[in-house]
Amino acid sequence: MSGAAPALSIRRLRKSFGAVVAVDEVSLDAAPGEFLSLLGPSGCGKSTVLRMVAGLVEPDGGQVVLAGEDITRVAVHRRNLGLVFQSYALFPHMTVLENVAFGLRRRAVGEAERRPRVERMLELVRLGPLGARYPRELSGGQQQRVALARALVTEPGVLLLDEPLSNLDALLRDEMRVELKRLQERLGTTMIFVTHDQAEALILSDRVVVMQAGRVEQIGPPEEVYRRPATPFVARFLGRANFLTGTVAGTGADGIVVTVEGGLSVVAGPRPGLTAGQRVQVAIRQENIRLEPSGAGADGANRFAATVVFHAFAGQAHHYVVQLADGRELEVTAPGAALPLARGARATIAWGPEDVVLLAGGETGVGDTR
Repeated sequence: MSGAAPALSIRRLRKSFGAVVAVDEVSLDAAPGEFLSLLGPSGCGKSTVLRMVAGLVEPDGGQVVLAGEDITRVAVHRRNLGLVFQSYALFPHMTVLENVAFGLRRRAVGEAERRPRVERMLELVRLGPLGARYPRELSGGQQQRVALARALVTEPGVLLLDEPLSNLDALLRDEMRVELKRLQERLGTTMIFVTHDQAEALILSDRVVVMQAGRVEQIGPPEEVYRRPATPFVARFLGRANFLTGTVAGTGADGIVVTVEGGLSVVAGPRPGLTAGQRVQVAIRQENIRLEPSGAGADGANRFAATVVFHAFAGQAHHYVVQLADGRELEVTAPGAALPLARGARATIAWGPEDVVLLAGGETGVGDTR
């Protein structure tokens, strides 16, 4: 994908609503066939970006370029884009087949070509036998697949999806994630997907664009933005982690040594650009902390004696809160198959230097877990 010209380019896009800056100089490219997710909390500007690309919101500045053509001021119906939104907006008086065929009818595609294209698309989304049904006769997941088929049958240059799975129950949502990704890979369609669901973005995306307050915080492959967050916001928003505030003490045999407020010493792997005396945030994800019986000992880098003060079983995982000798509390997630440790049990917690994320500057409360 990297060698081809972008399927879609967004260049310094801006939008304000009164005094509120919704989108602030956002620039990004989507490669042909790429699944790109815009991820962030409510109000971060991700849906506004999508709607400006679609032509539903007029930008205050910047450009939207589709396959090399500037479409910033082009009417919605003249953009070669597919749209799928949170409400599926199916026509209740039309059958499934008629709903999917709607876009082709508007483009004056003849019946001889239209019918086979619609039937092929219904087969792709596994709705082949249901073409004669009406939307009210379908489940939520089936209605979602009709909306996808209707958007894809016109062969758009880019498909825009604005939280299309959010109305589904948890199990169906998980199933639709898999179906959507497989469909995208099979068709090779470029997709721009808006979501506030971190797991959804990580599972579906080739790259994730993390947004906050109208700006892009980080763009990268899912594993990169998760394991190597560029900012404290990205580290907090993606997954759950323990945050500690400290100062770089120097470099030791095992890596960078950070003295955390309260006197704790944490060792992290190499991190270019940090100097002794510099203030940093230390982030350690809950699943990277190993919880061991107290007999394992607490000597060595990143090994500390602890007491279990909370435990809950959640099926796939055990959730713990442990307290260190100085009163600091950390959250730990252990595999659900592991034998649980009871509240009050003595334990040792440990993690590797490679599991420590160091972020220059910024402040969070000591022991803040989010």
